[in-house]
Amino acid sequence: MGIPDSERLTKRSGTSSRTITWPRDRWCPSSALTSDRSSASVEATQAEIAELGKVGYLADQATATTTFLAGALGKPLLVEGPAGVGKTELAKAIAVSTGSELVRLQCYEGLDEARALYEWNYKKQLLRIQAAGEQSWDDTRDEIFTEEFLLTRPLLTAITNPNPTVLLIDEVDKTDIEVEGLLLEVLSDFQVTIPELGTITAVRRPLVLLTSNATRELSEAIKRRCLFLYIDYPDAQREKEILLSRVPEAGEALAAAIVEVIGRLRMMELKKAPSIAETIDWARTLVALQIGTLDAAAIDQTLGVILKHASDQARAIKELRLR
Repeated sequence: MGIPDSERLTKRSGTSSRTITWPRDRWCPSSALTSDRSSASVEATQAEIAELGKVGYLADQATATTTFLAGALGKPLLVEGPAGVGKTELAKAIAVSTGSELVRLQCYEGLDEARALYEWNYKKQLLRIQAAGEQSWDDTRDEIFTEEFLLTRPLLTAITNPNPTVLLIDEVDKTDIEVEGLLLEVLSDFQVTIPELGTITAVRRPLVLLTSNATRELSEAIKRRCLFLYIDYPDAQREKEILLSRVPEAGEALAAAIVEVIGRLRMMELKKAPSIAETIDWARTLVALQIGTLDAAAIDQTLGVILKHASDQARAIKELRLR
């Protein structure tokens, strides 16, 4: 039996019972409200897909939704996935589609504060000290530790930029774990502390996007501050769409053949599977060579465009029976 306007909860204690009536709208949203929210969510996602599509990035539903939420919530976005699936391109596409400046911190082993955050212009400071003459050290010190002598690096540049900014922290998994400590203050409070100057808070919060190839596990502290998106290799249909959007002169038949071969290569035990970027390069190579049919000879002739290890090429030649 339905209860249209309320739900009843019966609580028994010994031999007595008590019925508590809960209005339905206290805990169950109406179908109209749910429908409105669902419709708004779909519209926002579709708008994000359309905006990214205008700048040549074909995003799927999950990518568009997570990207929209990162902007709406003001949260950093951690994008993880194999190399070459479009993680860095996503940041570039967001910057172009929103008219924002792209500030990129390329991570690598040995990256330190002086390259990521800031450093002092020591040569300029030394010249100022020499020119101070009889001026007291206290006065000179106050002058040389000012913004005039500060060399900003990507993190500080993004924080102090008054214009819309996308901060790309690329391949964050390649850094030493100590560098993650530098990032926590930026990702948590969008501010940077410089002992000589104090705390510098973002004039305008940048949209922060971190990419990782998962070569090492990132700290829970970093992950906790971010939304998470995993981008894998696309399915054959989507990769074909991406390929034709970038190399339309390849044509449907050649694009389909390229995607089929790439899919077979990714199923092999390779040191480095072909990326989407390499798929696009391969299509451009075949078009440049005026190869319209992808036969064994064409694959063998151009294999170096998509496979960059001799062992991978040998395996592909054997399993695809190119020779």
